[in-house]
Amino acid sequence: MTSLRDVAARAQVAVSTVSAALNGTRPVAAATKLRIEQAARELGYRPNLLARGLQSKRTRILALLFPAPSGGFGPTEMRFATGAAEAAKELGYHVLLSPESAGPIEELRHLTGLGLVDGVLLMEVRLDDERPSFLTRAGVPFAMIGRTREPDGIDYADIDFAATARQAVAHVAGLGHRVLAFVNLPAAAFAAGYGPAVRASAALAAAAREAGLAYVDGGHAGSPEEGARALDALLDARPDVTALAVMDDRAAAGVLAAAARRGLRVPDDLTLLLVLSSARAAEMFHPRLTTLEPPSAELGRLGARMLIDRLGGGGPPRQRLVPCRLVTGDSSAPPRTGAAS
Repeated sequence: MTSLRDVAARAQVAVSTVSAALNGTRPVAAATKLRIEQAARELGYRPNLLARGLQSKRTRILALLFPAPSGGFGPTEMRFATGAAEAAKELGYHVLLSPESAGPIEELRHLTGLGLVDGVLLMEVRLDDERPSFLTRAGVPFAMIGRTREPDGIDYADIDFAATARQAVAHVAGLGHRVLAFVNLPAAAFAAGYGPAVRASAALAAAAREAGLAYVDGGHAGSPEEGARALDALLDARPDVTALAVMDDRAAAGVLAAAARRGLRVPDDLTLLLVLSSARAAEMFHPRLTTLEPPSAELGRLGARMLIDRLGGGGPPRQRLVPCRLVTGDSSAPPRTGAAS
């Protein structure tokens, strides 16, 4: 492996000057720093993170604590991770993806006790999540992608659910729909206070009410089978529903199958929207579904930058809300004449 001494010899400076230039421990003349960086690139020098950590008591490694979804990591989930990793790399940090495999607090106690990471980026945040309190007591810097019920004093980046819901409602109302139903994530996620499940439901209901649309709770689904059952139960009870938002990709597949079995066509008889799914995921359906695409990469980048800024010092918490982007597909159309009253 190329060492600092090799770089120093190539750049014709002292080893201490190379260390200062590459680690930022003291100012180095611009021309000298440029020569050192060029020598490092030519030699393929990579810093020894372990050695640097022993000297500075920093590993420059961040843990992204991301409980694995029941269906595994799909394109929507991975964009959060890649966004965080890219932002961290730009600032000289690395991201360790740590899916929870045990109780969340035991996982955190083990992870932080190793001394391997400088800070923790929390994903899949619940309204009454216990992890922020543990990290605060342990003195471990952290930030959240998502937010708790009362996130005062905590750095976070999250979806603006109110603005996102207004987009969805404006879209279906603009097409002429008067009744909007919503099939949420599985009941267990909602009961556990998973932030997106609770906030999306409340925001859609409020936005529909403000726009004068009828809002129908279409139940919960997290699989094709559950999605099919949810649509059957919904239309049996409310045949006037002409627009439906679904929050789980696999449930949406079941909704499409159940609609076809009932002789309904999307979008002629039913406008179908995905909530918090990437446009790439929506393109896998036939017809290509309209989606409210989450700003996954942007939230990942924001969360990583907030955490790194927190590691650099104090200051007031940074808190950002970013709305989803409406990507219109082939599953949106005006309701049939006389379909809704």
